[in-house]
Amino acid sequence: MLDRITASLPSLAPAEQRVARLVLADPRAFARLPVRELAARALVSKPTVVRFCRSMGYGGLADFKLKLAGSVSEGVPFIHRSVDSGDGTPEVLVKVVDNAVAAFLQYRNAASVQALGRAAEAIAATWQTGRRIEFYGAGNSGIVAQDAQHKFFRLGITSLSTSDGHMQVMSATLLQPGDCAVIISNSGRTRDLMDAADIARKRGATTIAITASGSPLAHSCQIHLAADHPEGYDRYSPMVSRLLHLLIIDVLATRVALSIGEPLQPVLQQMKNNLRAKRYT
Repeated sequence: MLDRITASLPSLAPAEQRVARLVLADPRAFARLPVRELAARALVSKPTVVRFCRSMGYGGLADFKLKLAGSVSEGVPFIHRSVDSGDGTPEVLVKVVDNAVAAFLQYRNAASVQALGRAAEAIAATWQTGRRIEFYGAGNSGIVAQDAQHKFFRLGITSLSTSDGHMQVMSATLLQPGDCAVIISNSGRTRDLMDAADIARKRGATTIAITASGSPLAHSCQIHLAADHPEGYDRYSPMVSRLLHLLIIDVLATRVALSIGEPLQPVLQQMKNNLRAKRYT
């Protein structure tokens, strides 16, 4: 978007060029400032600001700022993209997607590579020694636990997932040294998950928490993968934490598959052959 503005500079009127240079100088500020302030900074009239946006192919200033905010989403605060009751479908699409993209980029920049590496090594070692891998979650995190089981199963790695508190406690009680329990929670304060993590750790299993920094669950597990996203609870708040947890699971599964390497290939090929045979018969 910024490259297109730069390329269009020679064809713009002098007043519109001043607006364009204001965008290029500080796109994040342009995305959040009102038209009055933008016009004052560019030394042009308010209609000129709107005219520039339309000359760039957008419906007006609001549409232009929405797209601009999306293009620099990793540096723009969440709050300016909050959904409100007056938004139409185009605004909702951009804001919901931008919230997810911003959360992913924020995680990418803040993630602990060392913690991810330790978690992947622990899961790979558990699989290689034939021990148990289990995923626990509740509510939306329970859906992530099920997806994690599916993701690893597609890699030929057998695991168990459960979102029922009683099952988690019973299952954790059966864990032994060499086993691995991955506990997923946005808040890190769910009582059943904390109980299961405590039991699993006391049984000698490796415990991995995907949860918020500073939470009780983060402190009780041996490996913590920080998933910090301040989820809003009003009716228009997009559910981003679950997507963030799924992303972390995807990173883990990919890293585990790469660390196991060649031994997985025959299993994956046979799985693919069996699925192909089932699909076309």
